[in-house]
Amino acid sequence: MSDAVVRVSILRCDATKCAQLQKMMIDVEAALRPSIEALPGLLVFYAGADEATSSLINSSVWDNLEHAKQLDTFQPMLDAGKLFVAAGASFERPIMHYAELWQFGPRA
Repeated sequence: MSDAVVRVSILRCDATKCAQLQKMMIDVEAALRPSIEALPGLLVFYAGADEATSSLINSSVWDNLEHAKQLDTFQPMLDAGKLFVAAGASFERPIMHYAELWQFGPRA
């Protein structure tokens, strides 16, 4: 077992807002990606959408909990979150930080 941490942030929305929020999530990548990639400890970052549950996620894997929690106070992410809330989204709180128990697959 390693010290790696999987960080999961879940955004929920009304089904009628899902397409708009998906587009926003795609668009915000250009603003967030360079600064998130520069943070220490990032291993991988994913954004995803599930229309069936009217939800979007940001999930990322970090080398330790301290580094994963950087996003809790990372101003560009907080600013983006405000835009999503203004567009009708709500975020599940608290954000979850899962200790890695195991991994496999071609990207592991």
